[in-house]
Amino acid sequence: SENQGKKFAVLSDILGDEDHLGDMDFKVCGTKDGITAAQMDIKVDGLSYEILEQALTQAREGRLHIMDHVLEAISKPRADLKAHAPRIETLDIPKDLIGSVIGPGGKIIQGIQEETGATITIEETNGIGHIQVSATSKAIIDAAMNKIKGIVAIPEVNEVYEAKVRSVMPYGLFCEFLPGKDGLLHISEISWDRIENIEDAGFKEGDKISVKLIDVDPRSGKFKLSRKVLQERPARRD
Repeated sequence: SENQGKKFAVLSDILGDEDHLGDMDFKVCGTKDGITAAQMDIKVDGLSYEILEQALTQAREGRLHIMDHVLEAISKPRADLKAHAPRIETLDIPKDLIGSVIGPGGKIIQGIQEETGATITIEETNGIGHIQVSATSKAIIDAAMNKIKGIVAIPEVNEVYEAKVRSVMPYGLFCEFLPGKDGLLHISEISWDRIENIEDAGFKEGDKISVKLIDVDPRSGKFKLSRKVLQERPARRD
């Protein structure tokens, strides 16, 4: 300015007038412990130490004043956003699993988006698949993330899964225990009681059933499931 910094006034303003009328627009944000971010626009060649010192001091006083009122309403940040607040979550997966999430012609990822209402993007960088899921609520994003995690999950022997009966065969039930992963629940593994006919087990397609992954065939990679191991074994009769 014409006074070359000898005569100045630092105004605290959160309305934006200083951006139009003043020589400096200085925004400072932070906590009681210090500054977390700052942004400054100036219309002059430079600022003196005195001006900058006063601006930072005044910004701190204003910040603490506002925070005192904020803390009266809420003493600490919430652990999570409100249920209906828009949000974005990310997940990194191995490169070789990107195709499993996308599916043939994008069938899998499009199906997840249509079913949940979430928006999903996948990019591959340095051998890692970066998945970004955005949604308008926690329920939607949780539903989408659960489906994706189910697809990329590696089945673990001795793990218990909530499965869905896909087909009923004379020798047992084929159950989907993870998205896209089916295993055989042999008729002998349904119950400790002997079952002569699969119809006697009382299961039909679409039924939900808790199963345990008891083995993976080393040659074929087929999954073997059991339901009876989750039940109490009857005492042996003498």
